[in-house]
Amino acid sequence: MSVRSSSLSALAVLAAIGLPLGGMAALERDRPAPPEQQVVQAAGTGRSDVMANLFEWNWTSVAKECTNVLGPSGYAGVQVSQPADSLKRTKLGDGSDTVLHPWWEIYQPVSYELAGRMGTEAEFRAMVKTCRQAGVKVYVDAVVNHMTGQGSVSYGGRSYSHFEYPGLYDAADFHQKGTDCPSATGGIDDFNNLQQVLKCELVGLADLRTDRPEVQKELAGYLNKLLGWGVSGFRVDAAKHIGQADLIALQKKLRDTVDGTRPYVALEVFGGGPGILSPHAFTEAGSAVLGLDADIQLKNAFKSYPENATGSLATLQGFGEGSGLTPSRKTLSFVQNHDTERNGDSLNYKDGATNVLANQFLLGYGYGTPQVYSSFAWETTDASPPADKDGYITDTDCTSKAWVCVHSDPAVTGMVSFHNHVGRSPVRNWWDDGGNLIAFSRGKAGWMALNNDKQPRTATFDTGLPGGTYCDVTTGTVKKGKCSGSTVQVGSDGRAKVTVKGKSAVAFTKADRL
Repeated sequence: MSVRSSSLSALAVLAAIGLPLGGMAALERDRPAPPEQQVVQAAGTGRSDVMANLFEWNWTSVAKECTNVLGPSGYAGVQVSQPADSLKRTKLGDGSDTVLHPWWEIYQPVSYELAGRMGTEAEFRAMVKTCRQAGVKVYVDAVVNHMTGQGSVSYGGRSYSHFEYPGLYDAADFHQKGTDCPSATGGIDDFNNLQQVLKCELVGLADLRTDRPEVQKELAGYLNKLLGWGVSGFRVDAAKHIGQADLIALQKKLRDTVDGTRPYVALEVFGGGPGILSPHAFTEAGSAVLGLDADIQLKNAFKSYPENATGSLATLQGFGEGSGLTPSRKTLSFVQNHDTERNGDSLNYKDGATNVLANQFLLGYGYGTPQVYSSFAWETTDASPPADKDGYITDTDCTSKAWVCVHSDPAVTGMVSFHNHVGRSPVRNWWDDGGNLIAFSRGKAGWMALNNDKQPRTATFDTGLPGGTYCDVTTGTVKKGKCSGSTVQVGSDGRAKVTVKGKSAVAFTKADRL
């Protein structure tokens, strides 16, 4: 829930997260990582590092999905939403609000008890256990930079005020205007000013003094509680506004996971900041940073302006470090997340087949630790996930138009299998037509082609694989020596003439040879 300093105006950011505009502060490949910095492999042969991000799914729905889809499809992890007790709005804002329980309620924590929109503590713990039994590790979205910016009551029934959270924090635990924060408003007026970024309020949210021992003790206690229940790591919200020193100090206080490894910690650091505020500068302050510049490059390749035009997939040659992004081993990559799908930085589910194709590319190309995002459909940026009248999120139904389940699309799960099989094999045999048809192999382990044009395209490619008949994993699977989808014939010279349908991909690995 950070903001990109170079792309959003104050009013745009306030509107994007649904805070009232009046009375609020103005705004803002590849060597393996060391074992303590890797996403821990899930149990089971062939598992790799792919995560699903099930944004604002309730705990019982996540548990079912781990058992029925994520585990069987080869996902190694699932990122779940901020679980702590949070703001519960009881009335609309200043007249511009139209959503009583917007999605961003959960990003204003009130306590570290698990009594939020997604379910109870018991349901959360049962979900973690169920997912681990399915071979899927759980990663939690952790909000540790701030508390609330409005309201006075939580989902757990707690009363609070801006700087007073009974039994947890008081005014001494927060940065204050004039003493700590140098801006006139108490908010971040200049997102390139280090003091303001670290010590002023992000869009009116009470900013914790994360260097204070008492605050670090509370934060570490919360995160260690989750680790003790079987959580394997965290996505740290607004990490840019915490700073490297406090992030490192906090992580030193964390216990090992139940598997005996160090927690995986992915930091949210939007680009656009200079020097110490850049994503590159945070790569040693955690296991990884979020690939928030990568999703912009993907959008620009798959969809450019005007909106009815397409970009050029040929520009993706060298995508990753070669295109100025953070190192692959230090990046949690994705096509979109809950912020970027709304603020225009990335593709979103409304891009349909183009969005699926971009996810297929990311899984196939292998930059970063890939994450596939699934959430709910929305028409306004503040929209609530499907919920009851009190704001509690109802069970996910992937057959309903209210939910968008990209992670379970067979064209995507096939590429999870592809990704797991090819591992860290290098990109080789790159081919493109200068436009929207590209192809590449992953060493001698797999090959794929992608067509972002609307019409089918045919070409002859060097696959880098032995001759034979292969099952296209984007359309089917191999069972008892037969492919349930389409096949590709590779000659003894490793070449194949392939027709790639419009807005589609073709992919196979050595394991998919019939």
